[in-house]
Amino acid sequence: MARSVPHGPAPQEPAASGTPGEVPYEAAPLDPRGAPVPRYGEASLADLLPAVAAGLGVPGMTSGLGLKPADRACVFLVDGLGWDLLAAHPGEAPFLNSLLSTSRGGTGEPVTAGFPSTTATSLASVGTGQVPGAHGLPGYTVLDPATGGLMNQLRWQPWTDPHAWQPYPTVFQLADAAGIAVCQVTAPHFEHTPLTRVALSGGTFHGRLSAEERMDFAADRLGAADRTLVYTYYAELDGSGHRHGVDSEDWRDQLRYVDRLARRLAEQLPPRSVLYVTADHGMVDIPRDPEARYDFDEDWELRAGVARLGGEGRARHLYAVPGAAGDVLAVWREVLGERAWVAARDEAVELGWFGPRVDDRVRARIGDVVVAMSDPVAVVATGTEPKESELIGMHGSMTPAEQFVPLLEVRT
Repeated sequence: MARSVPHGPAPQEPAASGTPGEVPYEAAPLDPRGAPVPRYGEASLADLLPAVAAGLGVPGMTSGLGLKPADRACVFLVDGLGWDLLAAHPGEAPFLNSLLSTSRGGTGEPVTAGFPSTTATSLASVGTGQVPGAHGLPGYTVLDPATGGLMNQLRWQPWTDPHAWQPYPTVFQLADAAGIAVCQVTAPHFEHTPLTRVALSGGTFHGRLSAEERMDFAADRLGAADRTLVYTYYAELDGSGHRHGVDSEDWRDQLRYVDRLARRLAEQLPPRSVLYVTADHGMVDIPRDPEARYDFDEDWELRAGVARLGGEGRARHLYAVPGAAGDVLAVWREVLGERAWVAARDEAVELGWFGPRVDDRVRARIGDVVVAMSDPVAVVATGTEPKESELIGMHGSMTPAEQFVPLLEVRT
């Protein structure tokens, strides 16, 4: 039955040969098999540190991502620096754009973030070298099967034992055990967060308030031993995009600043070093109109049969009431039509959305139905997620704008 609310695909212009005023046909749901699955095992964020560690001689490290070895390696991760956004702003980021041809081992191609393309998931993939289906952080908020409630994996609320939730060692820990001088240089408040513990721990932590200090100290630590691995991070580009949108002057100012930071670090690299500049996801702006923002809290049809709404606006986990998963799947496919890939849990797992394997402890964290937006739209929840629903820039899905991230390289 067709919906009477304005939440379907935007009306299309009739073809030249069509009848004037002709009503367009109802859009068919997208086939989940057509979703552009991340390039796990060859060119995803989960493949980065295993490739770097293998080049440093860490035992047992392998990767399908081909990177030349170096004695000293630094990973600079800029939150929200998508490949498409970077390539579209050569004037704001001349230094980073000059490195585009070096990306992904000199192929000039991006790598993919992984699904969903969100910070907690991506940082866990980077730090552990595991895909989301293994490390077990498959979304912004997901079901905790032990409690039946939602767990926010970025803020780690409510509290859950970090190492029970994510039991794999980090690549940093393995490198440290192999005798590599390992450290991370980032904002001090990240030192004791659960996400740091499960995704980025290993070696020593150095908190520095200013981004310039981080760049300088990262370069210093890189040259402090014969074999080193340094990680540093900048968050404010992502925050600006969320608040103001990636088409804002505030966001462009942040990109100019990121470009200066990357150049500052690159110019201080000691001999026999490599710097990788990468990101955890890209971003898209979502228009502030009802046709682009489906409000779950105000939409009885989308709410029907859904016990818990997880994920975030661009990538949703739907946890159905018992026996309702099939109906939820059918309704969301009908409502979103060509604007999203909508799959049952088993289908999403089989298609490899969360990687080539999903551990048993992780499967129940994934929604009975998984939704990934293809158009610039989002499913918000203005009542239960008021702050997230106000964001302009969003991410999480499998579109190139969200998935493709740079892996830029500077060597000395």
